[in-house]
Amino acid sequence: MKSVFESIQDFSEEELSLLDDLITFRTLKKGEFLLTENQVCNEIVFIESGILRSFFYNHKEDEITNCFAFENELMASFASFITQEKAEENVQALVDTKLQVLDRKALEKLYKSGYNWQETGRKLTEIEFVNLQKRMVSFQKLSSSQRYEELYKNHQKYLQLIPLQYLASYLGVTPRHLSRIRKAIV
Repeated sequence: MKSVFESIQDFSEEELSLLDDLITFRTLKKGEFLLTENQVCNEIVFIESGILRSFFYNHKEDEITNCFAFENELMASFASFITQEKAEENVQALVDTKLQVLDRKALEKLYKSGYNWQETGRKLTEIEFVNLQKRMVSFQKLSSSQRYEELYKNHQKYLQLIPLQYLASYLGVTPRHLSRIRKAIV
């Protein structure tokens, strides 16, 4: 987690050492949930190893995968974390996953400790907003094949670990169509 924060902001050793007493560690087994719909999200996690998937159920009760998070990435139900309202999604481990956890109270403590931590919070929020914007635009500008190619380019080593139906849902295609895309690309 320190590496993510260091990549966003220049911290002194003293500022970074504040994390040592605030970060906790957790392991999720494959299929285990970090968060379920209607819970309030009170923690941000850094993935040391593994894959997390965020999904919700649409009006037809179909599972819709809206996000994957991989090793060395952060994950949370950010809307719930910020508003402290119930989450609209579920966050589940797709493989055994090791996490570093920073809960809301610990983050507030960091914010109160100084400007660099406040600035980091603002920058993280901006990054998440930009990522969301890019995902929305990709659905309007790119074909499903192009969206898969982007995922393949950035996370190739993980794709074989993600069940086909989750990848298809994430890309907005049927599993059958995703199989055709994969054959054409690989």
